[in-house]
Amino acid sequence: MKNSVLLLRGINVGGHGKLPMADLANILTSLGAADVRTYIQSGNAVFEGNLNPENIANIIEINKGFRPCVLLLSAENFKAIAAATPVPDAIGNQLHIWFVAEPFQFDHITSDTLRKPSERISVTSKAIYLHAPDGIGRSKLAEKIERLAGVDCTARNLNTVNKILGMIG
Repeated sequence: MKNSVLLLRGINVGGHGKLPMADLANILTSLGAADVRTYIQSGNAVFEGNLNPENIANIIEINKGFRPCVLLLSAENFKAIAAATPVPDAIGNQLHIWFVAEPFQFDHITSDTLRKPSERISVTSKAIYLHAPDGIGRSKLAEKIERLAGVDCTARNLNTVNKILGMIG
């Protein structure tokens, strides 16, 4: 079996979309995943198996009453996105990677008007990288990235990406 990486968007934020990681692990196991490992409460999991993201979203909706955005990547794809980081020596909480659910056309013109001079953005076909050394919470660009991509995506900072890489092995 191959390793897969699951990233959920918008769970356990501000009292909304509550999904304990033990419940997520049970859901994944019930769908046929093996060796499920989760990391922090923001919907990160690594497991062996090949699941359908739509099935995961359906089961969460049935059991928890909300439907999260589910991104499912092969371990190889996750590693390749991480390796393509344009600022590999960035401090882990200053570089965020938006993992993208499907092909997209990024609005570079609007992005350029929102980007601070200290920020660096890089867009590939599978991810959007934003280095925000002044802090992601102060970035007008960060809050608009999903809208600029026009598709579902979810972000993880470099610290979290590195933890997930360690879980993959």
